[in-house]
Amino acid sequence: MHMKRYFLVHKPFMVLCQFTSEGDVKNLSELGLPEGIYPAGRLDKDSEGLILLTDDGPLINQLLEPKKEHPRTYHVQVDNIPNSDAIEKMKSGLLIKNYQTKPCSVNLLRERPDHAERTPPIRIRKNIPTSWLEVILTEGKNRQLRRMTAAINHPTLRLIRTKILNLTLDMVPRPGDILEIKRSDIKL
Repeated sequence: MHMKRYFLVHKPFMVLCQFTSEGDVKNLSELGLPEGIYPAGRLDKDSEGLILLTDDGPLINQLLEPKKEHPRTYHVQVDNIPNSDAIEKMKSGLLIKNYQTKPCSVNLLRERPDHAERTPPIRIRKNIPTSWLEVILTEGKNRQLRRMTAAINHPTLRLIRTKILNLTLDMVPRPGDILEIKRSDIKL
């Protein structure tokens, strides 16, 4: 009987969350992962952070089932500093592209999270500060967080997934890091 395999990966910036190439863009095949595993959820190529890959189809289906509402945590660097009204709008749900987002947890982080600088770095504007939000979503529409921060007039500059269920980015701290885990490590 085939033993299912489970991998945590710190997806680097500008890497597609797939194994097939699209032009000159890097993809997961360049990280040296074994064949036959697939991402249980995606991150856009311009997003970074934690992804879970496995050949356990039922687990992937369970994680991607919207009704299950599995939490995923993100650190989002945004233009300027959102006020409490903007954060409340995000928390209660926004209408984006004819879709009403579900309520979510949003907190303005008082200190910059400890993430390595990105290559290339985000654009910096002298007269406009940036800030970091911690957002916990239980859904994942295409580019949802970027659309949510744009809807409150604080565009996303950098987006890093830090947690899927109980699994954390600390387990794979550097972009490109890979860690094989056991099914029992994943708490549904």
